[in-house]
Amino acid sequence: MNWGPVAPVFLCISPDPLEKLYLIPICCPVLLQVIDLVGELMNQAESQPGHQAGQAEPELPKDLVENATFTADELAQQAMEGGLDLGQRLNEAEAKLAEMQDAFLRAKADAENIRRRAQEDISKAHKFAIEGFAEALLPVKDSLEMALKIEVPSVESLKEGVDMTLKQLVAAFERNRLVELDPKPGEKLDPMKHQAISMVPSEQEANTIVSVLQKGYMISDRLLRPALVTVSQ
Repeated sequence: MNWGPVAPVFLCISPDPLEKLYLIPICCPVLLQVIDLVGELMNQAESQPGHQAGQAEPELPKDLVENATFTADELAQQAMEGGLDLGQRLNEAEAKLAEMQDAFLRAKADAENIRRRAQEDISKAHKFAIEGFAEALLPVKDSLEMALKIEVPSVESLKEGVDMTLKQLVAAFERNRLVELDPKPGEKLDPMKHQAISMVPSEQEANTIVSVLQKGYMISDRLLRPALVTVSQ
């Protein structure tokens, strides 16, 4: 069978075999129509009376040949333009990919720097957590050392020195939010802050504090040591 202008469609689409895989499906519907028309004409010619084996195949109508040639050229041009468009899109996609990869590497580096700095801050916090409290206790130690340097201290001087040292210690506690727990007699026993050592007969209401054996302390809202108390029966 003579395919006429159909063959140039496959040959002229693109010189690159890889691009043919993308561009040939664009031309297939038109090619199928052309092939169907050619098949119909060939069948009609063979069914006519007087057709003999070996007789020359009838020529296709001129307008059909011209239309097929025009269609093949047009499709080839569209295929070439489509190939260029695909190449441009591929270049744009590769550029976008490179840009995103660079942004990812930058973000990864920033995250690594933040993690490293956070670890350094945590390490410093563990090492120097009591720095403020230790600084507040230094005057207390200085006062005690000065008291020991007195060769013949009097009772009054010792009492005065101890009182001054105690005030310095209380100021250090307050500066570091170390709160004293010193419940008064008659207060209700609070198991979250007080620890009952014994129960004693008393005219007070039951389960109320009679006396404080040892003061308790809290750091901010956390209990450091409960106050040791006796309670009424």
